This record gives sequence, C-alpha cells and structure tokens, in this order.
Amino acid sequence: MTTAALQTMLTVPQRFRGPAGVANGGWIAGTMAGALNGGRSAVEVTLHAPTPLETELRLEHVANSVSLHHDETLLVEAIPVAEELDAPRFVPFNDAARAEANFVGWKGGHPFAECFACGQREPGDGLRIFPGRVEGTDLVAAGWRVPFSVADEDGVPPSIVGAVLDCVTGWAHFGPGESALLGRLALSIHRPVHPGGQYSVVARPTGQDGRKMYGESAIYEADGTLVANARATWIAPR
Repeated sequence: MTTAALQTMLTVPQRFRGPAGVANGGWIAGTMAGALNGGRSAVEVTLHAPTPLETELRLEHVANSVSLHHDETLLVEAIPVAEELDAPRFVPFNDAARAEANFVGWKGGHPFAECFACGQREPGDGLRIFPGRVEGTDLVAAGWRVPFSVADEDGVPPSIVGAVLDCVTGWAHFGPGESALLGRLALSIHRPVHPGGQYSVVARPTGQDGRKMYGESAIYEADGTLVANARATWIAPR
C-alpha cells in the first residue's frame, strides 16, 4: 500500500537569497524542519540542488519525510534523526560581538555579499551575522541582534533559525576568498528566539574529507542557555 503525498506550494522570496540567484541553504533547511515537526527535535535536511527564488515549488509530505521539488527535480529532502546534536561551547555575547572584527569576509572579498544571513545587507533586511575567530580557540562567533523584521505572528520562525545556524559553520572553515555550498544541515531548536533579543552565535570546524567540510553551530542566550544547534556538511567547488 502506497502512502499518498500531502502537497503544498512554497515560493522563496528574493529577500532570503544566499548565493546569487538561489535560496539561502539554512533558510530552506529551517523551513523544511518547521514543515516536518516544527524544528522541535532533530531534523536532517539534504540539499540536492539549488533552490530557485520567486518560483512556485512543490512541498510534499510523505510519512515521516518532507521533500521540495521544482517540477520533476528533487531539490531538498528532510527526515527526523533520533540523536542529540553536539554544540560548540558557549561564548558570552560581548566576546562574540568582539570576534566580529576578525570576520574573514572583511578581507579579500565576501563570496556571498548579498547572503541573507552573513551578507552585508541593510540592517533589518539581512541578519548581518559576521562570525570571526575567537582568540585562542578553534571557534568563530558573532553577536546576533534579532531584527523585528524577521518575526511573524508566532515569533521568529524555524527558517530564520536555520539561516543563522548555517553560514556560521562555513565561516569556521573559510579563509580569505574561499567558499563552499551547504550540502546537509541537521538542526534542532530547543527554545524560542525572541525578536529584539541578543544572542551569541558560535561555530567550530569538526573535520574535513576532500571537498567536504564539517562543522557544528549553536545559538545561546545571554546566560548560556542553548537555544538551537546544528551539524553541517559543506562542499567546496572543484
């Protein structure tokens, strides 16, 4: 017996772009986690192809999975994972904000200057998260001042949390002029994010295998309470 798919439509607004012309991978991952279980437990999201902007896409729910399609092309799929994700250690907000001065994107050009999460967009439009090296550690961190413009009637949605957890894991690896694309993001949201709040965003590299780079990230409240965390796989261009 085949389970019928529940289908809805999704269009990614231009605002939520990552690399030029396509959706931010973390925004898509958070959207998929929200569609699957609200992001309340760990969800693993695999990005098979870039997600186009301002295009009607098909979101399919089948059993315990969600997939995103453009016509017959599979773009993204999400499944629950029965595990607790590791998180990099807490960095206090003031220290995280000071680390932004070390952001590699200030040096040698930013590969994704228009990115919703880490790009140099206008305040309130993009998230403007600029993670830099925390001196004496293997961590990168930034202070996140949550703009009210990313909240809806239910607060800050999983899509925004996913975008925050995404890019920072890339910058844990990148040197000046380097870049890669997100291939997979497993994320879990433990507590709500409040518009107007201040949070520490932290990441660390956890390994590399050829073109694949691995990292983990977290969002912390000012007192060190874990809000959300993720595990990422990035793929460098050939």
